[in-house]
Amino acid sequence: MDLVTIDDIRAAASRIAPVAVRTPLVPALDAWFKPESLQRVGSFKIRGAYNAVASLKPSGVVTHSSGNHGQALAYAAAQFGIPCVVVVPEGTPQVKADAIRGHGATLVVVPPAERLVAAERLSAERGLTMVPPYDHHAVIAGQGTIGLEIMADLPDVEVVLVPVSGGGLASGIATAVKALNPEVTVLGVEPELAADAAESLAAGRVVTWEPSLTFRTIADGLRANLSELTLAHLRRHLDGIVTVSEAEIRSAMGSLARSARLVAEPSGATAAAALLSGRVPSGRTAVVVSGGNVDPALLREVI
Repeated sequence: MDLVTIDDIRAAASRIAPVAVRTPLVPALDAWFKPESLQRVGSFKIRGAYNAVASLKPSGVVTHSSGNHGQALAYAAAQFGIPCVVVVPEGTPQVKADAIRGHGATLVVVPPAERLVAAERLSAERGLTMVPPYDHHAVIAGQGTIGLEIMADLPDVEVVLVPVSGGGLASGIATAVKALNPEVTVLGVEPELAADAAESLAAGRVVTWEPSLTFRTIADGLRANLSELTLAHLRRHLDGIVTVSEAEIRSAMGSLARSARLVAEPSGATAAAALLSGRVPSGRTAVVVSGGNVDPALLREVI
């Protein structure tokens, strides 16, 4: 299987430069936090979505998403002046659904187990190009640009913590970091209630968790399963997976707000939860805060 390379990631960095914010590393809690919450769409997803649209040059796009990728693809499509349809599961946070519509995309809401099938049907019916949230080389390469920036800004980094859902973010970042310094430890982090990636890596094959299991976690952006493509990347480059509890995720959201002045949605705070749990190796650590599209009521609750 062909994997994304460092050259692919460097090409993506040039391609997305007009729209992606080069987020800083913020020192706090004895680590350095990479706040992708500062992106135009509130999450890292703009990197992969824009790189895919810029590379493919489609006449229209469709995707399935828990919210952030849909918002990013809607934004990218608007920049290129093409139509976009986003299929989201029932229960998607309103703040994310509103943002998708706000960028001019058509929103389609379906039961969680039906979102991929619905997106594929719309692709065939309307002649739209599918841009999946993680299972695509251009998407993985775009997300990997975060790894390039971490290595440039913190060249003596020893540990990198990355949230894992479908695995596109972790695949891209791990590819970039390991290409530049194989000695850096790159760990994925996922909720205990959606720990399919940990199980998949242990089994050496994609292990699927049904929505009835993954939808138990508050981290709505981390409910997807790995694909064969992302599993291949993670098996090649990732050093392991750490799982965190719901209480640890909530606590990390509050800690980021109070100590780092960073707003993180539950998914975005998951890597920070691993750091604060004490279950990761010591050393100079970079922590990816993947997104900040949080429901205001939940943010008030955790703070």
